[in-house]
Amino acid sequence: MAQVELIMPKMGESIMEATILKWVKQVGDTVEEDETILEIATDKVDSEVPSPVDGVIQEILFQEDETVEIGKVIAVIGTEGEESSPKASPSVKETEKAPATESQSNGVEKPAPEPALAATDGPVERTDSNNRFYSPLVRTIAEKEDIGMAELERISGSGLQGRVTKKDILAYVENRHSEPVSTPRAEAPAQKTTTPKPSAPKAPVAASDNVEIIEMDRMRRIISDHMVNSKQTSPHVTSFVEADVTNIVNWRNKVKKQFQEVHGEKITFTPIFMEAVAKAIRDFPMINVSVDGNTIVRKKGVNIGMATALPSGNLIVPVIKNADHLNLLGLTKQVNGMAARARANKLGPDEIQGGTFTLTNVGTFGNVMGTPIINQPQVAILAVGAIRKKPAVVETEYGDLIAVRHMMFLSLSYDHRVVDGYLGGSFLRKVGDYLEGFDDTQTV
Repeated sequence: MAQVELIMPKMGESIMEATILKWVKQVGDTVEEDETILEIATDKVDSEVPSPVDGVIQEILFQEDETVEIGKVIAVIGTEGEESSPKASPSVKETEKAPATESQSNGVEKPAPEPALAATDGPVERTDSNNRFYSPLVRTIAEKEDIGMAELERISGSGLQGRVTKKDILAYVENRHSEPVSTPRAEAPAQKTTTPKPSAPKAPVAASDNVEIIEMDRMRRIISDHMVNSKQTSPHVTSFVEADVTNIVNWRNKVKKQFQEVHGEKITFTPIFMEAVAKAIRDFPMINVSVDGNTIVRKKGVNIGMATALPSGNLIVPVIKNADHLNLLGLTKQVNGMAARARANKLGPDEIQGGTFTLTNVGTFGNVMGTPIINQPQVAILAVGAIRKKPAVVETEYGDLIAVRHMMFLSLSYDHRVVDGYLGGSFLRKVGDYLEGFDDTQTV
């Protein structure tokens, strides 16, 4: 009997792990090709993983609620045929890296790792002597803070079945740093010194009549990490312009009923904004890049993500692929369809990855402007504010006049490593120019 390895699939460009929500099939169950084997979740979307072949589930390597890195084998499927070595699922191209030493990586010699704890406090394992499971995040924090297995076992866990959560270990680390460490540790090399980060002392938060302790859900925790990582990766700069969108507002008010009757779609401002962004990206293609070490990766496809609010209060960013190839009707169909699927939690993995630029509408919440955080590995994100009636100077053949106009602020946050003020400011102004030059005589 041949064996096929089921691999944790890649769910997005910046997503490196996924959590197993539910095993639909168990060991011994028969599966058909494309039949769902398990359900997984990331910070962006929940998805089902299908079987790449017909066969029988022989082994399940990770349990529900465990977080697994992409490219790792999560199950083994036995298939009819001659016995052979296990082979990777053809539906996934991710492969695990060989366990080479760090000094062999990229041909660059790296310093030797810091000494581990004394033998009495062994390395961190996935489970302890009491069979208590430790998540990859908890193990990473423990290793970073030089917490060995024996010390980790002494931490009280507030999670399911007494598991140690991120909050538990961070609280322990905070108190541990403020007290003498009793666990013996190997002496660090003379050339390796670590300066502790200054931090204000914090009193532990306890539930009381005046305080409610709310545990972050899975999506909120990962979004939190993603936002912090973006700020640590990119030096953010934000530029602002104000645009007169009176022509757009008047045109939409005039045609929205007819637009829906003719095309069966509601016309919103989002596809109009997206059309202007796509045009401006063609004018300034160096805004449509990412950074890979010391190189700039220029993307040929204009794939615009649109931040969409979910009923839970979290955000998801479905991506309109090749937005510069779509007209206003095509963009409207894409925007409406993806927004509906996002709110129903029915987006596919391919619909939330591959973005090269992001648009977010803070005006939806009544905000006039915002300073959005870049959606890594992109280098820019545009926020559009609320449209408000304001007195403005209008140039006419009879001279300047004061008139009531529909005005809107645009704000662009960009990665100052590769996008300087000239490029960021010029791109943003061009988006505003396209909005102000909108053709209000076009028909539906």
